[in-house]
Amino acid sequence: MVRYLKLYLFELLILSYILGNAYILVYKKDYFYPYNLLPLLIIVVYVALVNLQKLVLFLAFATPLAISLKELGMTEGMDLSLPTEPIMAGIMLLYIFNEVNSSITDRKFARHAISIIIILQLTWMFVTSLTSTEIAVSLKYLIARLWFIFSCYVIMPHLFRDRKNLVNFVLFCASGLLIVVFYTTVKHAAFNFNDKAADWVVSPFYNDHTAYGAALAMFIPACFSFLFLKNLSLPLKIYSFFLFLAFTTAIILSFARAGWLSLVVALCILVTLFLKIRFRTILLTLAVGGILFYAFQTEILIALGRNNTDAEGGFSNNIESVSNISTDASNLERLNRWSCAIRMWEDKPFFGWGPGTYMFKYAPYQLSRDRTIISTNFGTNGNAHSEYLGPLSEQGVPGLIIVLALLFYSTALGYRLIYQIKETEMKILSIGIFLGLMTYFVHGFLNNFLDTDKLSLPFWGFLAALVTIDLYYPKKEIGN
Repeated sequence: MVRYLKLYLFELLILSYILGNAYILVYKKDYFYPYNLLPLLIIVVYVALVNLQKLVLFLAFATPLAISLKELGMTEGMDLSLPTEPIMAGIMLLYIFNEVNSSITDRKFARHAISIIIILQLTWMFVTSLTSTEIAVSLKYLIARLWFIFSCYVIMPHLFRDRKNLVNFVLFCASGLLIVVFYTTVKHAAFNFNDKAADWVVSPFYNDHTAYGAALAMFIPACFSFLFLKNLSLPLKIYSFFLFLAFTTAIILSFARAGWLSLVVALCILVTLFLKIRFRTILLTLAVGGILFYAFQTEILIALGRNNTDAEGGFSNNIESVSNISTDASNLERLNRWSCAIRMWEDKPFFGWGPGTYMFKYAPYQLSRDRTIISTNFGTNGNAHSEYLGPLSEQGVPGLIIVLALLFYSTALGYRLIYQIKETEMKILSIGIFLGLMTYFVHGFLNNFLDTDKLSLPFWGFLAALVTIDLYYPKKEIGN
């Protein structure tokens, strides 16, 4: 009997699965989706144990295509993105298990300035979760951030030490995003590429066009840089060029103005790299610009107030509406959310209200003069629309300082690497990844999406790539 069971084990498992599915369909229909995820779960566990590298590349491909439980209509409460977030959680647990048993983390990587800042951020998030006004919400937020960090940053150096994997990671994720671009473009075409339709045609893959635009903006510089890699095969160069054209077209059709702005800033950064302008010079210039803005803020705001072009009617109107703070509902709502974040911080300046709590607490802080036609008291329209003011309101002054430190050190690292790297191929690759990362840092002034898998994977992955290049690839000093 045992011999026959071993001989026909696979067939017996398939038969058992089919019979179980039939039972579920007849008697337990509510369990249909969870039950049919079992084969995927078994495959994921097997691949994770046998070849974790392939699982990470699959995760990169699947992330743009992932769909949340809310989009599937399966929950109104705690959300989860399938299949990516369960995979991320599994990778985190597997990595922690291996770390406890054999200490697989390279101490050099753990002691890097960027890694230390991330550890400080997670530590402070834990502290502010304990002092949170909604402890359960904050702890869930922290746990999700942990599996983002482990699966998209901590594990990546093991993959990126091989240069081919660095390129493959970008291409796999871009390939998944390309499918979304095809789907969205075809769907959008049915509405003659109307700017209003652009906001919801990205569903069910993205919750709105701004997140979609942010993802596209991150991959445009990276895909473009691949065209100049001599060691990349011709078919992959052609494919990279196709990705670049598709994403550029898609971001125009997305009417995501923050995405457009981030690419303009990335282009300006590229000019400074070509001119070999030192980072401290740029920092000083920005500081002087900030002082001038503060000194002449009244005159600047009056000038901006004269712009009443709304984001309607076409591409040129959307461009002009970027600086409209008098009638554009989207811009005014951002100002409303930012004002709420600052008022919330004033009430809880050091510990904040707790990670992930902004959407549940900001409503009473809205002033009647700031409210817009899209304002809500129910937290149904999201967060603080800022990766900087959001942490300020939720984690106090230390939370903002840590985010600014991450921005400062990441930017300084990018400039230093590009000026120091000896090999042309790696220099080009570093430029593409650095510019892609900077598009999100710029985007972070207007939106925040690092609480989602869609943007966390490329953001933390690109950051891990820069740290890996800094630690494990040869460079030569030429000044910084």
